[in-house]
Amino acid sequence: MKAICHIAALLVVAHASAPALAADGKAVYTKACAVCHMTMPPRTGDKAAWETRSRQGLDALVASVMKGKGAMPPKAGNASLTEEEVRAATEYILSQSK
Repeated sequence: MKAICHIAALLVVAHASAPALAADGKAVYTKACAVCHMTMPPRTGDKAAWETRSRQGLDALVASVMKGKGAMPPKAGNASLTEEEVRAATEYILSQSK
C-alpha cells in the first residue's frame, strides 16, 4: 500500500510539472513534430525551405500549425497542444533551420 501511495504521489508531481516541460520548444518538437519534419518536407534543418516560410512571420506559421496545412493535421495531430507550445516548437524548428 505504501508503494502505491508513493507511485501516485510521483504521478501527481510529474503531471503537475508537465506543462512547464511541454512549453520547451525542443520537447514539443520531439513529441509532436519530429516524426514528420525529419522525413518529410519541409525538413528541419532545410535552410532554404524554412527561410521561405519564415518570411511569412512567426504568427502566420503558428496559425498554420494550429489550423493544419497540407498533410499536417491541426496542431500537428496533437489536439492537446496549446498555442504557446506550438509557438515554442515552431521557434525551435526555425532555430534549427538557419
